[in-house]
Amino acid sequence: MKFMKSVHAVAAAGPTLSGLIAPKDINVDSQASVRNVAATLAYDTMSYYSGNTTDPKSRDFGSVKQPYYWWVSGALWGAMLDYYHYTSDPSYNGVVLQALLAPTNLGAGKNYEPAEHADEEGNDDLFFWGSAALSAAERNFPQPDANLPSWLDMSANVFNQLVGRWDTKNCNGGVFWQIHASNPNGLKYKNSVSNGGFFQLAARMARATGNNTYLNWAEKLWDWNAEVGFIDSQTYRIYDGAGIDTGCKDVNKKSFSYTTGIFLYGAAIMAEQTGQDKWAKRTEKLLDEAGKYFFTGKDKNIMWEAECEPKGTCNYDMITFKGYLSRFMWQTAHIMPSLRKKVEDLLIPTSKAVAATCTGGKNGHQCGMRWYVGSFDNTASFGGQLCALETIQGLLVKDSAAPLKAKDIKWVKDANFKPINTYANDAKSKRDVSPPAVQARSPRPTEPDNKGLNTSEATGMASNRWALLAVAVSSVLAACGLA
Repeated sequence: MKFMKSVHAVAAAGPTLSGLIAPKDINVDSQASVRNVAATLAYDTMSYYSGNTTDPKSRDFGSVKQPYYWWVSGALWGAMLDYYHYTSDPSYNGVVLQALLAPTNLGAGKNYEPAEHADEEGNDDLFFWGSAALSAAERNFPQPDANLPSWLDMSANVFNQLVGRWDTKNCNGGVFWQIHASNPNGLKYKNSVSNGGFFQLAARMARATGNNTYLNWAEKLWDWNAEVGFIDSQTYRIYDGAGIDTGCKDVNKKSFSYTTGIFLYGAAIMAEQTGQDKWAKRTEKLLDEAGKYFFTGKDKNIMWEAECEPKGTCNYDMITFKGYLSRFMWQTAHIMPSLRKKVEDLLIPTSKAVAATCTGGKNGHQCGMRWYVGSFDNTASFGGQLCALETIQGLLVKDSAAPLKAKDIKWVKDANFKPINTYANDAKSKRDVSPPAVQARSPRPTEPDNKGLNTSEATGMASNRWALLAVAVSSVLAACGLA
């Protein structure tokens, strides 16, 4: 399926006859408005993706193009699973399934450690791909291939890979950033994103399975990160990592938004799962520190990447980070309603600020990176678009079903999705998250355009494209004085 970049053309003066709302005109208090804008942002985000038009045996299948690394693709599929969960729009589900189940991504061990990406995969990559698989399990997202494990089993495979890499010879524990010694930085650096991702997976697997072994690992991982100094005991700021040459004593105190988000959601899951006050306090302290460090503007309520945005030094990885903090802040509010107001006090103003930047690019609604400037900053990119999607679609989280756990998680094999028109005011975002399991159906082969989708998905894509095309036509007519 190829995504066309040229069909979008949002009229400058707000909603058009088609019902499509320009992102800058979002009403954050209206579920229909948020869903409408999220659909446009999802479409624009996926317009950067063409990995399903390549040879399924290619390492590029299911991956975002360079300069983005493979881990970002795993993060993208996690975001698109959220998009479906929040909006019920199945337009991209076929692509998500193709990517998550592709041998060049899943790997021979069914653990998201493929040989094709050995040159760039680290333990943090494992988290982002494993997190996507676990999100699929937590929502009973269909896995139609009976020859492959369930989403939950794939998640367990990822977790077990990380367990096998727990290293007590250096720094008394932790996993390395990298997997292979031949990779840059080799087996010399232990970082918070790899160990924080391990922690979050442990917490979520404990919740999903009821198995206390995972719970014990989550406790162990938090304690190690705190003891080594990756979690600041006073401020709860999360630092980047440390080298083993000094026994992890010389901690790199750079702090990035996504790592804080990863620890935040893991702690929230632990608070809900254990009922222990210590986890509730840890979660709130992490959230409070995120609010202090990763939000700027007159009222300190607009998210920024504090390590690089002020200096203009954000690389392609860093441009995507804010999206993951948004994702995990919204999900924390859902799992811990006591923190919802604090989250909303930060992310609702941020969502408005994000939307205000979405006026750039050839289509007139590409989003910028620096949200605090109040307008498009001429930095349209895949990373910026993904961050905008994650932040704004999270406004729908409180109306979505909570992650499933234990006996409620089933292997659903029916991948026939009911299409909806996300630009219609009566479109529903709630859905049955536990459809009945039926006979498995093998995925269709990938071909360009809609040929790799089942009929319902193709219909959904078509309806959204026609809505966007109608906007383009009405915009042209308005410009010519004919509307």
